[in-house]
Amino acid sequence: MAVTDIHPAAMVHRGAQLGRGVAVGAYSVIGEHTVLDDNVTVHSHVSIAGVTRIGAGTTIFPFASLGHPPQDQKYAGENSELHIGAGNVIREHVTMNTGTAGGGMVTRVGDNGLFMAGAHVAHDCQVGHHVILANHATLAGHVTVGDYAILGGLSAVQQFARIGQHAMIGGMSGVVDDVIPYGSALGNRAHLGGLNIIGLKRRGFSRDQIHGLRNAYRILFAAEGTLQDRLETVAGQFGDHVEVMQIVDFIRTATRSICTPEN
Repeated sequence: MAVTDIHPAAMVHRGAQLGRGVAVGAYSVIGEHTVLDDNVTVHSHVSIAGVTRIGAGTTIFPFASLGHPPQDQKYAGENSELHIGAGNVIREHVTMNTGTAGGGMVTRVGDNGLFMAGAHVAHDCQVGHHVILANHATLAGHVTVGDYAILGGLSAVQQFARIGQHAMIGGMSGVVDDVIPYGSALGNRAHLGGLNIIGLKRRGFSRDQIHGLRNAYRILFAAEGTLQDRLETVAGQFGDHVEVMQIVDFIRTATRSICTPEN
């Protein structure tokens, strides 16, 4: 049986729940309502508070701050939560806050993500699996990020925006609109620069899958007609193409503007 290893200089509340093989470094503070699943490693000088659960095998580096109250003036002390999945790497100075009553009360982070130094996940965000936030990438409140999305360093995503699965956000980009699945967005006020072709190839998408996405993208963002008309054209032509229909469904469910190519 793996032994839990708590440094004598760590402060772990007696109410915290620690699984097997958990390690907590010097001067880290683990709050009363924290749950650390098996084989979580907490390096020195980490602060974990609130109703926070961290999945098995996650590693947390110094000066990360997890589960503290949201930076939202409407927050009134409600007993909201932060759920972090398994196998994540959370680097130095990362911050992740609990949810609010206005956003479902739970901030969620999936499995196997990489959150580089200084990244921020705000209240009520819903972050998928295998997501990468590079250094100082920032998610405002209520942001949704799909599986395998990558956000470049110093990028920032506005409240309630959605980042689709397998999307790529360029470094130093400000995202104010939804970014379609498989899209690549960049710029001071981010615009679509095309598809995330490099990411698709790295993740083993076939030539036919990529070819279909390219053809659908050209139709969707052509100059002629309205986006709604072009969307229906794509849905009619690519109804049996799973990845294209994921983009179609993403746009159909939008409640805000969609990020488009620069004019």
